Amino acid sequence: MLGTIQGMITPTTALVVGAIALIVFGPKQLPELAKGLGKALGEFKKGLNNLNEPEPPAPPEPPAASQPEKTP
Repeated sequence: MLGTIQGMITPTTALVVGAIALIVFGPKQLPELAKGLGKALGEFKKGLNNLNEPEPPAPPEPPAASQPEKTP
């Protein structure tokens, strides 16, 4: 493994992983899985960005309307 940075995915590794995923999940489910993974990563990144921002104060709750209790 000389010449490669530890932790990087080489093109050969990516092809092998892709081929195995194609065999396991099939060509019909693979695009659906990739789409779901993309949405999940987008939501994750959005959540990470929101961690750095302070939460806005919650709006005050209106007073509850008092209703007389009904007795049977």
